[in-house]
Amino acid sequence: MKTKNYKTLGELEDKYFGKLGTSEREQYEFELSMDILGEKLKQIRKEQQLTQEQLGNIIRVQKAQISKLESGNNSATISTVLKVFHALKAKIKFRIEIEESKELIVA
Repeated sequence: MKTKNYKTLGELEDKYFGKLGTSEREQYEFELSMDILGEKLKQIRKEQQLTQEQLGNIIRVQKAQISKLESGNNSATISTVLKVFHALKAKIKFRIEIEESKELIVA
């Protein structure tokens, strides 16, 4: 049986989640980003010794919403994410990339 030695994480991601630009890979990348965002949120909240309920009260959402954000099981609005990080006095930056072959048209 022939085995392949993978040299990079990208090669493994290509094999198991699809090549860059495919819908499967985009879904994987999105879920990975939400997991990372949630873990960072949880870390900062705990460093500030806040419970999920306390943080929820600060930004006026239910504890369950904070729990979902932290676990990556939520497609929260950007507004909610910004409110959470603002309440934690943490900065967050978003990066938007547009493929060169596509034009952005604003009507």
